[in-house]
Amino acid sequence: MLSSRQKLVLIAIVEEYVKTNDPVGSKALCQRDELAFSSATLRNDMADLEEMGFLEKVHTSSGRIPSEKGYRLYVEEILRTKDRHQESFPQIDEIFERELIGRDEAIRESMMLVSELTNYASLVLGSSAYDSKIRKLQFVSLYDRFAIILMVTDKGHVESKRIIVPESINVTEIEKVVTVLNDVLYDCPITEIDTRIKKGITNEDVLEFVQYHEDIINAFILAFSEMATDKYFMAGQSKILSQPEFHNVDKVRGLLDVIERKEILKVLSISDDEIIVRIGQENEIKAMQDCTVITVPYYSATGDKGAIAVFGPKRMEYQKVIPLLEYIAQNMKKIT
Repeated sequence: MLSSRQKLVLIAIVEEYVKTNDPVGSKALCQRDELAFSSATLRNDMADLEEMGFLEKVHTSSGRIPSEKGYRLYVEEILRTKDRHQESFPQIDEIFERELIGRDEAIRESMMLVSELTNYASLVLGSSAYDSKIRKLQFVSLYDRFAIILMVTDKGHVESKRIIVPESINVTEIEKVVTVLNDVLYDCPITEIDTRIKKGITNEDVLEFVQYHEDIINAFILAFSEMATDKYFMAGQSKILSQPEFHNVDKVRGLLDVIERKEILKVLSISDDEIIVRIGQENEIKAMQDCTVITVPYYSATGDKGAIAVFGPKRMEYQKVIPLLEYIAQNMKKIT
C-alpha cells in the first residue's frame, strides 16, 4: 500500500520522465513545488517504489524510470480525477461548431489535430465496423488462383475482399474452413474476430481443425480487417517515429508492419461506456508491447457507436491525451 507521499513521488517521476525522457533522480524531484521533502526522504521513497515494482533503475544512471506497473497506477489516478471533464479545447470546439460539417469530416479533422498536438498516432473506428456482426461467410473461386471472400453482416451489408490463393493451399480446404468459420463466427462483432477464433473455441475438434489450417485462418483474419478499412481512419503514423523509443530500426519495422497489415485493430479494446488504456505487455501484439493504446467509445446524436484511439510510447502524456479524447467523444454527440 502506497503512502500519500509515495504516490506523489511516483506521479512526479512519471511526469518528469514523460517530459525529459531521462531517468529521474532526487535532485529533479526536489525542484517540484509539491515535493517539499528532503533529498534523503525522496531517495528512500524511490527505493521503496522500486522494491514494490513501480519504478525501474537504469544501470547507466542513478535515476529511475516508471515501470508498466507505475504507469498503470498513474493512469488509474488520472481516471479517478473528475475535474479532467471540466477542461476545454478551443481548437476542437472550432471544428465541431463549424456550420454544415459532417460527422466523418469532424472526427477526422479532430483526430488529425490530436496527432498534431500530441505527436502520437490517432485512430477512428467507425460505427459500422464497431457494431456490425457476422451473419454469413462465403468463398467464391474465380479464375487461376483468384477468389473473393464475401461477408454478410447483421445490418444487411455485404463486404467483399478479393484474394490470391497460394498454390500450396487447396481450394477444397478453404471451403472446409469457411464452413467451420460460419459456425464459429456467427453473430461475432467484426472487431472481435481474432479473439473469437483464437480464444473462444472450446470444442477440441474445432480447435484442432483451426490450428491445422492456421495459414488459411490468418489469411481470413487479414481479409476481414481490410474489409473494414473504409470504416477505419488513421492519422499521424509518422509522428510516433520521431519518439526516441522508436529510433531502433527493428522496432520501427515491426510497428510499421502492424500498421500496414491493419493488425492495429486487434489492440483496440472497446468498452461500451468507458475509456480503456492498454500499457506495454497488456497489448497482445509483440510489436506493440513498447506502446500504450488509449481507446474511448463515442456515440453520435443518432445513437451510432464508434471508437477513437491514440497510440504512442508507454512514456505518453496521459494527463493530456485522456481528457482530449474524452472531450472529442462528448462533442460527437452533437453531430448527426
